[in-house]
Amino acid sequence: MWFITGASRGLGRAFTEAALRAGDRVIGAARNVEPLADLARRHPDGLVRLPLDVTDRAAVFEGVERATAAFGRLDIVVNNAGAMLLGMVEEATEEQIRAHFDVNLFGALWVTQAVLPQLRAQGGGRILQVTTMGTGGGFPMVGLYAAGKSALDSVSEAVAMEAEQFGVKVTIVQMGGYDTGLFTTGTTMTTPAPPYQRLRDRLIEMWGDDAGPAPDTAAPVIMELVGLPEPPRRLVIGGASYDMVQAGLEARMADYRAWENLSRKAPG
Repeated sequence: MWFITGASRGLGRAFTEAALRAGDRVIGAARNVEPLADLARRHPDGLVRLPLDVTDRAAVFEGVERATAAFGRLDIVVNNAGAMLLGMVEEATEEQIRAHFDVNLFGALWVTQAVLPQLRAQGGGRILQVTTMGTGGGFPMVGLYAAGKSALDSVSEAVAMEAEQFGVKVTIVQMGGYDTGLFTTGTTMTTPAPPYQRLRDRLIEMWGDDAGPAPDTAAPVIMELVGLPEPPRRLVIGGASYDMVQAGLEARMADYRAWENLSRKAPG
């Protein structure tokens, strides 16, 4: 039994469809579940739509209770709900930043807290924390998005170590760039500040118009992942993204080594 947040579009929708095709049952949670109506008609016994705002902690706990009551157990929990805050850090308002972290960090945290008692009681389960290949470091215009996902990376590492004694396995799924609508329907834009316009123009030109591959191309990897008896703690999804993550890690290590002598001048 799957519990998938952000199930109505993008990657969440693709994972929901893949699980249903495999004959699994799914609780598809989203703020607006109407886009899942066609899937519910095709899989009346397999899909339960759950209207849920993951930023509402009380609603999350209630929703997880309803899910476990409906199906008796949770096997695979996918924290996929997310949003994009696009703009320079200086441009973002306090309201935008707090709302962004409420979804990308705290929403996933509330779901994790809510499902752990059930997974612990039944002796195991899987939690997939959907983050991004960009958590290795910040980047202009998407720094706050990376920050929220990086925080989720870190807390998920802790959860993985805390919960493994109960048979709960956590994988941090670091997604590459897929055509999920994240940069359109899921995006909040800052108000552009003139001093950053030259950098903004360069970035927009660099990114171009390629929205990335379709989300359903990532679904087979997720299905293979959940079938592994000993899944990885972290998994980058996408070959090009893997190369970029590897290059970033190597560059960071080279920087550390270049300044190793200065680091070692301090005790500790």
